[in-house]
Amino acid sequence: MMLRSCYRPLERCFGRVAGGGGDGLMWHADLKQHASGDYSIAVVQANSNLEDQSQVFTSPSATYVGVYDGHGGPEASRFVNKHMFPFMHKFAKEHGGLSADVIKKAFNATEEEFCHLVKRSLPLKPQIASVGSCCLVGAISNDVLYVANLGDSRAVLGRRVDEDKKKTVVAERLSTDHNVAVEEVRKEVEALHPDDSHIVVYTRGVWRIKGIIQVSRSIGDVYLKKPEFNRDPIYQQFGNPIPLKRPVMTAEPSIVFRKLRSEDLFLIFASDGLWEQLTDEAAVEIVFKNPRAGIAKRLVRAAIQEAAKKREMRYNDIKKIEKGIRRHFHDDITVIVIYLDHQKGSSNGRLKNNAIGCTSAPVDIFSRDADQAEADMLQTIS
Repeated sequence: MMLRSCYRPLERCFGRVAGGGGDGLMWHADLKQHASGDYSIAVVQANSNLEDQSQVFTSPSATYVGVYDGHGGPEASRFVNKHMFPFMHKFAKEHGGLSADVIKKAFNATEEEFCHLVKRSLPLKPQIASVGSCCLVGAISNDVLYVANLGDSRAVLGRRVDEDKKKTVVAERLSTDHNVAVEEVRKEVEALHPDDSHIVVYTRGVWRIKGIIQVSRSIGDVYLKKPEFNRDPIYQQFGNPIPLKRPVMTAEPSIVFRKLRSEDLFLIFASDGLWEQLTDEAAVEIVFKNPRAGIAKRLVRAAIQEAAKKREMRYNDIKKIEKGIRRHFHDDITVIVIYLDHQKGSSNGRLKNNAIGCTSAPVDIFSRDADQAEADMLQTIS
């Protein structure tokens, strides 16, 4: 019941928030409250179907943050958006509170449920076996922060430091990039497959697992996890099955937790669309030096500005490009900024005892098909 608001289409929950600065592919919520601070969220769409999904759940006792960057289609990210937080709430209730084990159970349950959906859907929609999603989750409860992730969405902390009597901020990355562009991740994947000299291949300018995918961990991508799918006659008709001796991807999340400290100022959770354009340090500097209201939108705009520069274009030119074509210039970008206001007292001091809310970005930015897509998805997973 607590998370019922997460299931509703956004329009019934909070109403749509206007797109920013004439960019019809951007959605944003400039400033909202959570138990120990404010938060801001913004999304810009580049793909024909928005593959990024995101949400923030707030209550007096906990704040959950989710950024889900889909690939191969939007189905997996939408599925995670519907299931991850309810599973976290369920397991936290059963186990007496939030913990790394509770979060791991929620990831595992979400993966299992999506695999069941893929099996059921295969005869009518065989391509769903090749749909997946990166998954980044943050949770704050009792002044403890948990960050769990699969893939290359990233959580970065802005931490205050005093240098030469001057207050400044440093960026501290809290998540692990599961992307074979990172040498350490490449070696990890190769070590798991000593009998396969082509487990990681350099192709089309980047390293890819089996020449196909850059991330090594995800929800979904069932055809790269379950060898039996590649032998399925239905799936064989759909694409080029990759013969597997064992899974080449995993849904095992990296999880870190830390007691929040007074010098911890804010958190940036974002899909790799942001980090392809901005360094951790640049993003943290932008948040530190600018007003809170609309800060997530400011980060998205800074990323698009960088993408425009690379193509020797102006920001105003790139923001007029329609979805689908725009993917050639930048990825879908999702940004959530969570401020940590320790000085405001107890963690439930800012929200009324029964104040529970959930902000979800639209399924598709300003698409007339968004409501139908939401309804179809609810029907599929019910």
